[in-house]
Amino acid sequence: MRAKVFNRMGQLVGPVETPPVSRTDAEWRARLTPEQYAIARGKGTERPFCGTLLDNKREGVYSCVCCGLPLFSSAAKFTSGTGWPSFFQPVADENLRTHTDHSCGMVRAEILCARCDAHLGHVFDDGPPPTGQRHCVNSESLVFTDAHDLAALADPAAE
Repeated sequence: MRAKVFNRMGQLVGPVETPPVSRTDAEWRARLTPEQYAIARGKGTERPFCGTLLDNKREGVYSCVCCGLPLFSSAAKFTSGTGWPSFFQPVADENLRTHTDHSCGMVRAEILCARCDAHLGHVFDDGPPPTGQRHCVNSESLVFTDAHDLAALADPAAE
């Protein structure tokens, strides 16, 4: 798969070829907390207004909790009032994929990590300019890295 990743200097580069991440259920359970597993691997949803990253105002990048692929920048985060971290665009379109979700008696666009298929949340067409999108994401599906630590996200595919 092709995705944008960070290099050793903390710069987003690519798209580059990066292998998909696939693990057994037991391996995912060993790597994730029960809450992370239930949401990212089990397609769950955290309760609104309870996620640890909802009110995060620091500059940086939100990555996949399962494989570390960078997904969203703090520069695209906005207060949606929905109770979940919301972003008007991903760091790179190729880092996400969507799937039609027919659960809960409605049709929605589920967003998944393009590298490991982790469930992130859903995307809606009621966001702010410039995209009009609202990527509504579970905090448990993300890890945050401060802007001054982006080199820590260096991906071998960037070499």
